[in-house]
Amino acid sequence: MHDVPYTLCPGPEVTAAMTVISAAVRQTCPRLALGVQILSAANQQAVAVALAAGLDFIRAEGFVFSHVADEGIINACAGNLLRYRKQVGAENIQIFADIKKKHSAHALTADVSVAQTASAAELFLADGVVLTGTATGLPADPRELKEVKHAVKIPVLIGSGVTLENMRDYLDANALIIGSYFKKEGYWANGVDPDRVKRFMEHISKLRD
Repeated sequence: MHDVPYTLCPGPEVTAAMTVISAAVRQTCPRLALGVQILSAANQQAVAVALAAGLDFIRAEGFVFSHVADEGIINACAGNLLRYRKQVGAENIQIFADIKKKHSAHALTADVSVAQTASAAELFLADGVVLTGTATGLPADPRELKEVKHAVKIPVLIGSGVTLENMRDYLDANALIIGSYFKKEGYWANGVDPDRVKRFMEHISKLRD
């Protein structure tokens, strides 16, 4: 997220760098489920990186329903992305699709609910959907989580704003994507704070017991 401002067509050097980084992470963590996202909406590039580095999934922007993001118009890509995934022999790589994505205006699809958007992503063969707040570090609406969980059978992930204090609101989610809370002072641009990670994971373990 530090490579600002984002562009809609990142250069080949971005794909190359992300491949090297992802391969190093895979070598360090050979048994963990690992994925990648490349901003902005560089979903085919992310599939290529995941395939080359041996990753398990990507997070995709603009899978269904176009929207206006701060870097420009993001057009729906499900058809092209899934065909590309098949062409390069990467069908084992799962695609988790953002719906009503953060940092975006959704006036064009204001008459389409978040649950309907999730249903469309399921119809277009997403492996899961990602629900977020309106910006990085801002929490998703727990009511929307209930709506989406009711609407689809595929996994529902929470993609922003999870903290130690509000995690109970998201226990029905299939997975939590946590970034900002794990950073020093809870700010996304800072380095990872091992103590915050430890406290969070200990609390999660207690909830599971």
